[in-house]
Amino acid sequence: MQSTSACCDNIVRLKQELDTADAVVIGAGSGLSTSAGFTYTGERFQKYFGDFIAKYGFRDMYSGGFYPFDSLEERWAYWSRYIYINRYLNAPKPVYQELLKLVQGKDYFVLTTNVDHCFQKAGFDKRRLFYTQGDYGLWQCSRPCHQKTYDNETIVKKMVAEQKDRKIPSELIPRCPVCGAPMSMNLRADDTFVEDEGWYAAAQRYEEFLRRHRGQHILFLELGVGGNTPVIIKYPFWRMTYQNSRAIYICINLSKSYCPRELQMQAICIDGDIGEILTMLL
Repeated sequence: MQSTSACCDNIVRLKQELDTADAVVIGAGSGLSTSAGFTYTGERFQKYFGDFIAKYGFRDMYSGGFYPFDSLEERWAYWSRYIYINRYLNAPKPVYQELLKLVQGKDYFVLTTNVDHCFQKAGFDKRRLFYTQGDYGLWQCSRPCHQKTYDNETIVKKMVAEQKDRKIPSELIPRCPVCGAPMSMNLRADDTFVEDEGWYAAAQRYEEFLRRHRGQHILFLELGVGGNTPVIIKYPFWRMTYQNSRAIYICINLSKSYCPRELQMQAICIDGDIGEILTMLL
């Protein structure tokens, strides 16, 4: 009962902060998409990758993406399905749409490590989004010989439609239009990650947003951020809250909600499913 009461109190406080904040910075990690139904294991994984599971014993979608397949035809059969269901299909639950309702009319910006494009599909203003780690919908040269990315929707859907026996037709293997090397995903996995013009423009808009609201009543709303890359969202949110006495740090996470002792008077931490919390706020 005490836990339930404390959670309800925190939700009331969060609603008050949302209503009065000058600006909101949303920091989104993989837990937000998980809450929206983009799970990488279980029934969803079995539904789309049963043949790969049967042959290789993959236990989850993510680890299968790192498997050293014998051919590019098989590798892109796997990855085209991966991209298609996580980038071009809508999330099963309307969590992102509910989040948009909460910040509609506010001056907001989104910083996210997610690469599934759910924010833009839900209707968020694309000029208020910074995808720091890439996008499932983009390819780049694997070397890379130049700093440019390429939309992959048309060819990915063709790969999915035409693959047989876990392989795509050889003529569908994507290659760099400049040097001819195989294309790769525009995902930050190593030092070959391409930060194109769009990436730098988004980074600049984020910095300008923070400068414009420096010292104001700003809400740093962290949703589903884990411990894999805390230097991108979590640590900067803590630092900026600590440096601004009017700022509030909010952390909503399933069993992973916490903040430093120094921020306790400026923080609201809520353990729970993000989608359920957003529904309560609405």
